Amino acid sequence: MSRIEQLIGEIEEYIDSCKYQPLSNSKILVNKEEMEELLVELRLRVPDEIKKYQKIISQQDAILADAKNQADSMIQDAKQQTEEMISENEIMQQAYAKANELVQQAQAQADQILANATAESNNMKINAIQYTDSILASIETLMSHSLSDQQARYQALMDSMQKTYDVVVGNRRELNAAVYQPEPQAETQPNEEPQQAAAAQKDAQ
Repeated sequence: MSRIEQLIGEIEEYIDSCKYQPLSNSKILVNKEEMEELLVELRLRVPDEIKKYQKIISQQDAILADAKNQADSMIQDAKQQTEEMISENEIMQQAYAKANELVQQAQAQADQILANATAESNNMKINAIQYTDSILASIETLMSHSLSDQQARYQALMDSMQKTYDVVVGNRRELNAAVYQPEPQAETQPNEEPQQAAAAQKDAQ
């Protein structure tokens, strides 16, 4: 408790202890010297107490201002950290989005390359099959023509041999017919036969 509060309490106690004036319930009789001593001391104490309280109030204001500054600084730091976290989060999200975009682009390019390679491979396969089939068709045509030509030549040879064979057979038949044909007998007169026998005997001698 401050001295001013003590003086005020003493003044109140003094007033309560004073007697009322005769025929009055509100007026009292006080000792002027005692009251003046209390009031003088109170008057002297008041400026010091006021300065003290002003200093305390000033200190409180400074403390409050410092606390407010600290609170504002903490709030500002928290806001800055939050903004940095949000910014980092946005950067991370952008990085993830960019990475996903790059992955999707790479996947699309890989799919396109694979599709092109597959199409090119299929085209090459089809072209190779068509080329091989064309070569085989040419060989087939050549062999077919060659076989037909050989068959024609073989048939011509067989026909020629058959004709030759027929000629040979015919010639042999004619030859055999000429060789084995009997000679015709000449007609003689009855009176000439002894003469011919005599002539033959003469020639033999």
